[in-house]
Amino acid sequence: MVAKIGRGKSLFGALSYNMDKVKHNTATVLAGQKIIESPDGTFTVPQISNSFQAYLVANRKTEKPVVHISLNPDPDDKVSNNDYKAIAKDYMEKMGYGKQPFIVFKHKDIERSHIHIVTVCVDEKGRKISDAFEKRKSMAACRELERQYNLKNAVEKKQNRTEPIFKPVNYKVGDIKSQMAAVIRYLPKYYQYTTLGTYKALLSLFNITAEEVKGQYNGKPRQGLVYFALNEKGEKASNPFKASLFGRGAGYTELQSHFAKSKMQLQNSADRSTLKATIEKAILATKNETEFKTALKEAGINTVVRRTADNRIYGITFIDHQSRSVWNGSQLNKNLSAGTFNEWWNNGNKPEISLPNPNDVKSSNINPLMKQSPLSENEKINPNLSDAANALSDIFGGLLPQTQGEDYEEEAFARQMKKKSRGLRR
Repeated sequence: MVAKIGRGKSLFGALSYNMDKVKHNTATVLAGQKIIESPDGTFTVPQISNSFQAYLVANRKTEKPVVHISLNPDPDDKVSNNDYKAIAKDYMEKMGYGKQPFIVFKHKDIERSHIHIVTVCVDEKGRKISDAFEKRKSMAACRELERQYNLKNAVEKKQNRTEPIFKPVNYKVGDIKSQMAAVIRYLPKYYQYTTLGTYKALLSLFNITAEEVKGQYNGKPRQGLVYFALNEKGEKASNPFKASLFGRGAGYTELQSHFAKSKMQLQNSADRSTLKATIEKAILATKNETEFKTALKEAGINTVVRRTADNRIYGITFIDHQSRSVWNGSQLNKNLSAGTFNEWWNNGNKPEISLPNPNDVKSSNINPLMKQSPLSENEKINPNLSDAANALSDIFGGLLPQTQGEDYEEEAFARQMKKKSRGLRR
């Protein structure tokens, strides 16, 4: 079980976050201690808030008195509502909040259920409850509760996780947000790409796309990104998701920084010439688009082609999973631009390629031409991945950690609490 503890000034914000989920039937009020309850058993934010007012009014000088805790068992753990109530009560006792008012919400908006607890860290006399060694104390409490309630040990699972999972989004199975997050959050850590176009090409392999959103706020221009899941035809298959739901690296500003860093790293990279040579050899050794894509796929390279409605090719991107880099054809060389491939595949004008040793090219077998080292077991093409948007080639899997079941709205809310606290100190 993993515990996350956040602190802030706004009791209303913490309660509203949870009660909004109750309103949308993705959470329920599970239990409460010293919480005012209506005769009909329902709860409202003002009513719950009144249960804490005496403590907040007595507060002497604690700057962030509101505590927002989430307790997250392993997705494989089967925890009943009664067990959740007992776990919440025992955890609060162990953390020094046993006599405090608190309310427990059970969330079920992601594939694993978990609980959130809202309380205050000042007692009835306004004195702050000590948070010394809080993280260490919380970890010890979680290990003890795991043993007591027969839950999986989070530390052991983390140590034993040797097979990461990285999957494309399947909009039909639900929990689209978590599926998308499992890709979006980790791409900047593994791949280098220099433009929004190359980033979108990489995303498309996993049935995801991104769009820019422009507008004004307080008279100042603002830019952002929203993300969509795609279906088998490359069409939008979900509502838009704000970039903030997927962490800092998914936002417009952070991506611009990633583009700049990638541009510097790729500018003089030897991978550029290696990839260029591999693609040129594939051109010489193949007769059509299908053969060309298949040859590059066997070398760990995906080809993403963008076409107009009348089938004209206006963009081509190569994703090299060996070097973890993404390139537009024109970035590699003029003869690898979209126009070159449009002339070849639509007009039958195959480009002329000059190589140092053209006699080494065997049209029947491109694999010996590839200078890259063999792919490891985790880097082989994944045969179970269906063709993505625009009849994309299959991509190999096993690169990124499994993040299914993480609550990204919770993380976004935690970041928001911190921002508000910093802003109020200015």
